[in-house]
Amino acid sequence: MPQVLAIAGSPSHPSRTYSILESATRILEAEQISTQILSVRDLPAEALLFAQFDHEAIVQAASLVEQANALIIATPVYKAAYTGVLKAFLDLLPQTALAGKPILPIATGGTIAHLLSIDYALKPILSALGARYILAGAYFVDSQVQRNEDGSIQLEPEAEQRLQNSVQDLVAAFRPAPVAAISR
Repeated sequence: MPQVLAIAGSPSHPSRTYSILESATRILEAEQISTQILSVRDLPAEALLFAQFDHEAIVQAASLVEQANALIIATPVYKAAYTGVLKAFLDLLPQTALAGKPILPIATGGTIAHLLSIDYALKPILSALGARYILAGAYFVDSQVQRNEDGSIQLEPEAEQRLQNSVQDLVAAFRPAPVAAISR
């Protein structure tokens, strides 16, 4: 069964970004695709800040990236870019860590003004790590994500459909297409 690693780049929890990532993994699990969420905020701060490539937690996280068939990388947008904690983690991955893996970038932000942060901030670093198949991605404005009293979220219908479509694009990117039967 294919494995998708979902990387949460939010420095806070709970967060809208993490909740959207959870929604994406539920869509994948409904497709019988196993998923795992790696929250970079849970990695040791010292290992990230001092670039301790050999730290056990960093080695383990990098191994998860290596073993995954595809990745979702989600981040809130701060000052028109991805978070510093996500950058610190990505800097510790091997140069070709994302080679051969479809990547779905997801970003959340306070305004539509940061819509292009996926294209101008996140995609270049993913490319630098060897990613060659980066999907269009999905950007969500905070106002499209409503937090319920129980802590769950509710996406606006249009945002929910975009998330569904983006995740389905990821599924199509790494799941082999069915082979048509040859009739004689």
